[in-house]
Amino acid sequence: MIAFWVVAGVLSALCAGLILWSSARAAAAGDADPTASLYRRQLREIDDLADRGLIPESERAVTHAEAARRLLSASGAAVQAWTADPARRRWSLIAAGLTPLLALGLYFAVGSPGMHDAPFKARVAGWRAADPEHLTAPEMAVVLQSLIKERGGDPEAYGYLAQAQMASDNPDGAMRALRRAIELAPERADLWEALGEVQLAQANGEVTPQARKAFEEAVKLDPKAVSARFHLARAQVEGGQREAGLAAWRALAAELPAGDRRRLAVERAIATAQSQPAQLAEPQLGEGQLAAVRGMVATLAARLEAAPDDPEGWVRLVRSYAVLGDGAKRDEALTKAKARYADQPDVLKALDLAAKTEPMR
Repeated sequence: MIAFWVVAGVLSALCAGLILWSSARAAAAGDADPTASLYRRQLREIDDLADRGLIPESERAVTHAEAARRLLSASGAAVQAWTADPARRRWSLIAAGLTPLLALGLYFAVGSPGMHDAPFKARVAGWRAADPEHLTAPEMAVVLQSLIKERGGDPEAYGYLAQAQMASDNPDGAMRALRRAIELAPERADLWEALGEVQLAQANGEVTPQARKAFEEAVKLDPKAVSARFHLARAQVEGGQREAGLAAWRALAAELPAGDRRRLAVERAIATAQSQPAQLAEPQLGEGQLAAVRGMVATLAARLEAAPDDPEGWVRLVRSYAVLGDGAKRDEALTKAKARYADQPDVLKALDLAAKTEPMR
């Protein structure tokens, strides 16, 4: 470690000396002002870009005129000679050489030059020997990964790894762990439910087609899966099937004990959804606002025509036409999207839900 810092200090001093030496050579090169040559080169570059068609002729004329104006101004200005004070250069060189030496001395004074290095493998071994309660979430994730690599993994191990990855703010790692767990135990509803929740987190709370599929698998395996049922009902409410979603929420709330916090969350969701119809049914949009909305929808439609490989975009377009009450364009967009994604049932289901969205009144 000490040898490293000595070498680093010497190299820093050499680099500083090289920079100062190069600067001194530039200062001693003469009194020529490089400004005029700079603008001449800029003129040549503008012409070259225009000849290759990289800038339009109109822009070429404007930039060419501006560069020529600056060239004339620089040519007519008095040339100021470059000067270099040898005394200042000497003190600059001394300061540049002393700085790394002072840093090295400060390190010896307050640092720990005798401390041994801690390779990653040694740290992992220390984490494995420590009490798990004292480990951070990223450390626990690393420990679990090393144990799985060493001993082989089972669904429980991958499930714990997913929890540690989520606590470490790594939803991608959590999803990989859950998918591996599901490969080993596809009959476990809790793993499918956890996968759907991770996908929700990745989509900022939106029930995507992938999350909906995971929740549907969880409910198929366990009809009492609370989280999966809640989010499937929420997808119905947000997708236009409001009454069906509210009915599913009410049935879920009736099955949960009175003191269960999950029941309170479901009841709050029901109350929130019931307070929205009046606001959604009679949006106070002026003609200008409505025109702006139609313009955004038209922009989305044009973008999808140019780049149609966007299932979420097609779902939004179908829902937008449904909200605007434009049945003809809704059906046209729905037909195009279904033809494109005929082999993706999740997307088809999302399109059907979007088409059933109630229009504004």
